[in-house]
Amino acid sequence: MSYEPSLSDFHESFVRALTRHERVIRAYIRGTGITRPEDVDEIMQEVSLAAWKKFDQLDDVEEFPVWACVIARYEILMFRRRHARDRLVFSERVYELLADQSLEQVESGAKEKRLNHLQQCVEKLPPASRELILAAYQPGSTIDLLATELGKSANNIYQQLWRIRRSLEQCIDEALQKETT
Repeated sequence: MSYEPSLSDFHESFVRALTRHERVIRAYIRGTGITRPEDVDEIMQEVSLAAWKKFDQLDDVEEFPVWACVIARYEILMFRRRHARDRLVFSERVYELLADQSLEQVESGAKEKRLNHLQQCVEKLPPASRELILAAYQPGSTIDLLATELGKSANNIYQQLWRIRRSLEQCIDEALQKETT
């Protein structure tokens, strides 16, 4: 019998993701040139509502901050259109450039987090596995060269590396999962 999450689990998952990443979303909004706190609050409210309505479309809750920032981008553009008659409003192109730059910073933060976990997971590997994976990614290294140095077939090296990569991926996923709980 498979377990299907309840509506309560769904609500809890959304609230946890939103509260955990609200600062990132607000920073993204401010990074696009929206600096008045009341404007940031207004946009954040619209982002929260739109994210709630579309939350069932999100495949991986780990992607929530980037996904929410994409929603924020559209909400910022709509905000800008509503306030287009104000004298001190950037052109739409400026908002788009600021939004792109701010989204890159959010995505870079997620990548940096994964890289930090990767480094920790590599350190947890048994010494032989750690040495093999590090040797495989050295500049100028090839599988054939490694196989010759280790006295193994290239196929054997490919299989070992596949298992190590899979182990690292699981380790990173577990570390990310622990962060969300």
